[in-house]
Parts: sequence; C-alpha cells; structure tokens
Amino acid sequence: MQIFKFGGASVKDAESIKNLAKVLQVVGYENTMIVISAMGKTTNALEKTISNYFNNKKELQSSIQDVAKFHNAILLDLFENINHPIFKKIASFFKDLSNFYDRNKSPDYNFIYDQTVGFGELVSTAIISAYLNESGIQNKWLDVREYIKTDNYYRNAKVDWEKTQHLISNKVDVSILNITQGFLASDPNNFSTTLGREGSDYTAAIFAYCLNARNVTIWKDVPGVLNADPRYFKNAQLLHKISYREAIELAFYGASVIHPKTLQPLQRKEIPLFVKSFLNPKDKGTCVSKGIDLDPVTPCFIVRKNQVLISLSSLDFSFIVEENISEIFNLLHVHKMKVDVIQNSAISFSVCVDNTYNTLENLLQQLKAKFKVSYHKNVSLYTIRHYDQKSIDSLEQNKTILLKQLYQKTIQIVTQ
Repeated sequence: MQIFKFGGASVKDAESIKNLAKVLQVVGYENTMIVISAMGKTTNALEKTISNYFNNKKELQSSIQDVAKFHNAILLDLFENINHPIFKKIASFFKDLSNFYDRNKSPDYNFIYDQTVGFGELVSTAIISAYLNESGIQNKWLDVREYIKTDNYYRNAKVDWEKTQHLISNKVDVSILNITQGFLASDPNNFSTTLGREGSDYTAAIFAYCLNARNVTIWKDVPGVLNADPRYFKNAQLLHKISYREAIELAFYGASVIHPKTLQPLQRKEIPLFVKSFLNPKDKGTCVSKGIDLDPVTPCFIVRKNQVLISLSSLDFSFIVEENISEIFNLLHVHKMKVDVIQNSAISFSVCVDNTYNTLENLLQQLKAKFKVSYHKNVSLYTIRHYDQKSIDSLEQNKTILLKQLYQKTIQIVTQ
C-alpha cells in the first residue's frame, strides 16, 4: 500500500485536477490511497461563512453561495454532461451546510468551525473521485470521519489510535484505489473534528501507520523540502534526504512543508515519506527516512509570523522560581497558547506564543494580577537549524532584535 496526499494548491482548479489524473497515470496508482485537501483557498472562504454566521447573518447565505459557485465552475469545466450525478451531490453538501447553520444551537466557535470547514474536503474529494472515475481511473470515495476517531477537542483533536486502527484495518479495501479527505475526523458522538490546520499530511500518516504502508508521498508545488520558504528567503535549496529526527526538529520549529504531527507515526514503523512536485512527478524530490540527518548539510531557515512575545517579571524583584513557572504554564495551557520560545533569568520570564484561539487579552489580564507584564504583538520568530555566522548575519540585517537564544544546532531570533 502507498499513500498519496494532494494539498489545496494541487487541486485549486479544473486544470490542476486534470494534472492530478496525469500524475497518477505517470507514477501508477495500484494499491494506493489518496488523501486530498480542500481546493485552493476554500478553507479561508468557509471561515468567512463562520464569521458571517456570528457577525453578519444577512451575508451568510451569499458567502455560502460564493463557495458553491466556485466549485460549480470547476464542475462545469470537468464534466460535459450537466446531468452527471456529481452536480446534485455537490449541491446537497452545500444544502447540508446551510441546514447546519439553521438548526445549530451551540455558541461554541470551535465546534461550529469544525462542523463547517470540513465541507471543503468533502466537496473536493467527491469532485475528484467522480472525475477520475469518468476518466477511467476507477476508485472508491471514503468518508474519513468513519475511519479516524478523535476526542472532541475541536480544531486540534487528538486521535483515538485504538478505535482508528480497528476501523481502518477492518473497513478499508486495500485492493482498490481509495480517495478520502485530509484534515477531518469525528468524535465519539460523530460530530466532525479537525486535526489542526494543514492536518491533511497527518491524515496520510495515520492511514499509512494503520495500513502498514510502504511509503507516503506528499505532492506539492515545490520540488521537495527546501531549506527555506522561498516566499520569505532568497535562493532556497532542495534537501535531498532528511532523517526522521531532523525532520521532526524542523517541523517542531514550524517548517511549513511537513505537519508537526505527521512524522511520529511514520517514524515508529520506519515508513519513508517523500515530498515531490506534482509539476514534475518523475523528479526524486526529498526523502525523509532513517539515516543521515541532512543531505546536503546547510543552514535551514524557518519563520513564524504574527507571534506574540510576552515578557514577565516579578512585582517585588523576587526570583521567578518553579512555582511561578508552573503557574504561568498552567495559564498558557488554559488559554490554549502554543509556546514556541521560552527564555528566563532570575527575575524575568519570556515566551513567544501563537495566539491561534484569540485568548490573548484574557491571558494578559490574569498574568497582570501577579506579574509585571509587557508584550509585543505581530512579531516574527526566526529559527535557523545548522546555523553559521553568515546565516545569522544575513537574517539579522535591518531587523530589530527583541530576543535571541542559541542552542547547539539551533538559533531562534524574535524580531519586530
């Protein structure tokens, strides 16, 4: 069994979907499962419908229709017969979304988010499955929510591995080409959950682990894993081979090509992960597997934008000790803050966090009750793995440095 994952950029329009079919014809699709993301910027468009549900209900239906029209245009480009059953199936998905908003009673944003955004993956996979069948690539469409089970921590759900393993092992027919959704799962009450933004890679790893796949391939619009994001850094270089350990380090620090949770299940069974270009499918790309850390050995640059740097000090100049740090981390946990950097001294403590759940103001109020607090919003966190002085100098040029921390192989710099 092999697992292919195609992200939003690889299925953003009708031509991209046609290219996906060509990739399968070039590389083969025997004993394959395909995991697919929402098309293009669909998740962002569905987030707009959620915003309208809460803040601007008169625009809700039009924002749903905008998403529906986008997909309908793709359908018209892919299917000559407008009476093809896929048209009704896609229309039914958007009717289900409207019905959910009409009957929903929950005020929980995170719950509503997960019941909404998953329609992007359901629609994209249904369209692609139908198109491939029409093109002679026979396949079976699977609803991933029937296979991957999680808790109800909406927007970043934790996988119930025992239930998931049982369902996948017993229900997936590995003798045929299967197509399913990335990012999605369901909780014990069968409500939709999501695995975190960019969680489709993780979905592929879950299926690979449970099916003992021989490899996973993530198809991207880049030639493989690069040592830097070309949107922010010049002269990005292709990494040919990366060890699991090194890839996990890069993912932990925020490398966007591989989801942070993707690598652990693959490493446990030593399943190789390939990152390849859907534009040049015959190229080797990058292989993540057991072996040498990095080939070639070169500085790797990672940036996280829109971070918050919080600096705390004691009100009476007493030491910041274990009890204080425990209390601080408890508050960070309660407010669902992801901590990316920690730095402390005798009387001060700083953290750089990701305010994903928009709980910063409440957190700051509680911290101010016991500490002197200062903070900077919209800072950038840069990480360099395998740094040298040249790479540090190039990064710091023309930037205001708010925090710097060096480790043996890693440097982290927070800039304004």
